[in-house]
Amino acid sequence: MNRNTELKTSDFAFDLPQELIAQDPLADRSSSRMLVLDKNNGKIIHNTFKHITDYLKPGDCLVLNNTKVIPARLHGIKKETGAHVEVLLLKRLEDDNWETLVKPGRKIKPGTVLQFGDGLLEADVMEVVDEGNRIIHFRYDGIFEQVLDQLGEMPLPPYITHKLQDKNRYQTVYAKYEGSAAAPTAGLHFTEELLNQLEEMGVSLAYVTLHVGLGTFRPVKADNILEHHMHSEYYDISDEAAELINNTKKSGGRVICVGTTSCRTIESAADEDGMLKACSGDTEIFIYPGYRFKVLDALITNFHLPESTLVMLVSALAGKENVLKAYHEAVREQYRFFSFGDAMFIVDNVLE
Repeated sequence: MNRNTELKTSDFAFDLPQELIAQDPLADRSSSRMLVLDKNNGKIIHNTFKHITDYLKPGDCLVLNNTKVIPARLHGIKKETGAHVEVLLLKRLEDDNWETLVKPGRKIKPGTVLQFGDGLLEADVMEVVDEGNRIIHFRYDGIFEQVLDQLGEMPLPPYITHKLQDKNRYQTVYAKYEGSAAAPTAGLHFTEELLNQLEEMGVSLAYVTLHVGLGTFRPVKADNILEHHMHSEYYDISDEAAELINNTKKSGGRVICVGTTSCRTIESAADEDGMLKACSGDTEIFIYPGYRFKVLDALITNFHLPESTLVMLVSALAGKENVLKAYHEAVREQYRFFSFGDAMFIVDNVLE
């Protein structure tokens, strides 16, 4: 497909019953259901995530995003009036400055002083930037992460209304580097036992970092998707990860991304030959049908929101018709959707 062809946001719509939106994680991470989709012919197999070992083989490389979600939601007051405010940390800048989403936004003007935890943390609103976000400078004693851990809440997506009983369930078991406002949810299905089993099989694990912003939930408002401005996210690829992925490509193995964030990371950093080197930076890559993947061969992902950039990304890999057909079947079979929902494995030759 020519990437200049107009693609409408409505092309990626589907009906999703509200009751299929998973509100709670399963007791056992790897017991989620898994829909396996052949990206070439659209064939579908239904399975359980712990049996992903049936579809992987020695020489494959899983690329996992080891970002860690921070307790990014803060409840406080305007120091001057005592009025309640909610602050969501989106992106760490420098010198204790953060880009944030503030509610109620209209009333929080530059110069406003905010207070959290009876003064344990204070913040000065510095300026208003794109989309009404605020740059805030924080003041505190001690270590910011420790203060945040004491005062902040886990920033669950807006479609999850249940209170999370164990905040570690909105982290992958391999989460390492703090900085995300949302979890890379495809990785939530893995247990340490399953990862060990894969390594024993000869599957290599390459860890990259992309700090997920709330832009991942931002709806596409433009009718023509080419007019949508993609959000920016910070990523980092180590020498070790780049070498593992490059060696996999050179030896004919498959590079399988766990989640759209891992996919966006390596596709942003690869050269035209699909090779990577250690690097870091910000990416605004927007992947939609017509995109030619440089590194990725297969993708483990969850079921995404209708008309979202994430549905567009998986459609770039498997074709819009195949993806929407699989989504319709997932709805019919009552798969669980979104962050705490079931998994989808998009691969080729699933029946071999």
